[in-house]
Amino acid sequence: MKTANLDATQIREYVRERYGAIAEQDDAGAGSGCGCGAGGSSCCGGAADTKYAEKLGYSPADAAAVPAGADLGLGCGNPLALASIKPGETVLDLGSGAGFDCLLAARQLAGTGRIIGVDMSPAMLAKARRNAAAAGFANVEFRLGEIEHLPVADASVDLIISNCVINLSPEKELVFREAFRVLKPGGRLAIADIVATKPVPAGLRQQLESIGACVAGAALIADLQTMLRAAGFGRVDLQPREASRQMVAEWTEDAAVADFVVSAYLTAYKP
Repeated sequence: MKTANLDATQIREYVRERYGAIAEQDDAGAGSGCGCGAGGSSCCGGAADTKYAEKLGYSPADAAAVPAGADLGLGCGNPLALASIKPGETVLDLGSGAGFDCLLAARQLAGTGRIIGVDMSPAMLAKARRNAAAAGFANVEFRLGEIEHLPVADASVDLIISNCVINLSPEKELVFREAFRVLKPGGRLAIADIVATKPVPAGLRQQLESIGACVAGAALIADLQTMLRAAGFGRVDLQPREASRQMVAEWTEDAAVADFVVSAYLTAYKP
């Protein structure tokens, strides 16, 4: 679907509906594939594919440690590999989906600290809450909200994680300002996301399906670094994962998107 002059509301509503439908399809036993290409994997839905999870950096033990349905195959990396979670920390997941990374973080915290997941899809929240209850974690909660307007108090979070979500936001500057607001001094970001290594064609940026498939909304690396520093972050490190291009090529009908975007790991610190 090509739409001229997309605005933030159109993009946000499309993403909300798309990912809500993925959660509902999985609950109905239909799988989470969302029709983004022949590969049927990835950010557009590879539901419970342990091989895909391993490609992202998760271990077989990670997949086995959470309830079935917590991993919908919607990631593009493993942010927990960057996070260095410490006992007692408060962890916030931006776009927490069905709760996969939140539950793995809770497992690492081993009963200490607190994990908050924020997602704008009521269907995803319901699924995540069921998964947390099934896993028996009392220190995990999920809140309905947009990552541009976080339902989280100022300076209350030690660590923010996110997995293939910020690229979907039409207002990334707001996301990073909100992240800075809720982090404690010395707090940090540990993010896996899709970034643009060269400008994404304007026509592609007007395709809602390509935005929803985590491709067309990706920001240039230099622009992300500028946004983070403008939000107040000090040390910023962004590492593209060139080996991920083959994976990204499967996310839409046009494999050439991998010429423009790639998965990356991003860390940033609040002074």
